[in-house]
Amino acid sequence: MSAPSAVVFAYHNVGVRLLKVLIDAGVQIRLVVTHADNPNETIWFGSVAQVAAEHGLPCITPEAADSPELLTRLQALAPDYLFSFYYRYMLPQAVLEVPRQGAYNLHGSLLPRYRGRAPVNWAVVRGEREIGATLHVMNAKPDHGAIVDQQAVPILGNDTAREVFDKVTLAAELVLARCLPGLLAGTAVLQPQQHIAGQYFGRRTPEDGRIPANASAWQAHNRVRGVAPPDYPGAFFEADGRRVQIDRTFWSGPPGPADQDAATPTTETRLALLVKDGQLLLRGADGGLLPVRTARLDGEPLDAARFQSLYPGQALEPRD
Repeated sequence: MSAPSAVVFAYHNVGVRLLKVLIDAGVQIRLVVTHADNPNETIWFGSVAQVAAEHGLPCITPEAADSPELLTRLQALAPDYLFSFYYRYMLPQAVLEVPRQGAYNLHGSLLPRYRGRAPVNWAVVRGEREIGATLHVMNAKPDHGAIVDQQAVPILGNDTAREVFDKVTLAAELVLARCLPGLLAGTAVLQPQQHIAGQYFGRRTPEDGRIPANASAWQAHNRVRGVAPPDYPGAFFEADGRRVQIDRTFWSGPPGPADQDAATPTTETRLALLVKDGQLLLRGADGGLLPVRTARLDGEPLDAARFQSLYPGQALEPRD
């Protein structure tokens, strides 16, 4: 009996690790489809194209996933399976219908929660305490099909988005390695998703790193760690005509509630950067104080001594 065959659409570290899982399991990879790296993006993750080259697998980087040429090539390959591992383009229905045994996607959340783009960043920004990885059937709607398997991982109170993403990458590898034998044997039991209203999230932009003036200390901390450099653009606010970027804060004590990014503190206090007892602090609108580990002012490093020299006895608050 011949080995099962697959076409793999993949990118990022999840794509690297899961392509290796398929190779290790003896799946015949007939084509790898990935992206050319964007020169304007910080590339901190591994290369799917490099893995494909190391294993002698054909690999292409089309500019779109809906071209007639790509569809024709996939139809000619006639794979048993199609897998999508952090591939960034939506795959059209015609492509999903090519594999004889189905198309499957690995999503970086515990579906049906956090469907859509950048689930790890959204989950950290919103103060979640858990996320994970889900392998599911692909259909016309994104992250919508029946669930094959899932693996949860914790989000600790000071985890950055990068640290959580590394956990999700491992969870994704565990999920695929665990369920692949049953999937290939046709014995996997699928669970329909129970879709939750309001649980689809869109693409994030650098502007999403702006810390609201009414953010509590916990909300501000989550915004900072959810977009922390060098992997993401960073959290910021503007004050006194200058850009204040907060790259790291530290949370001590019990974490706050999740899903409270829209909450408005009842006090009249506003978010502010200040120095107290020789320490640079970010004050939330609830009065909570966050030690600031790393900050920048107009791109230059900012510590307590420099802040005091620039704003003696003052606090910087976001402009209206």
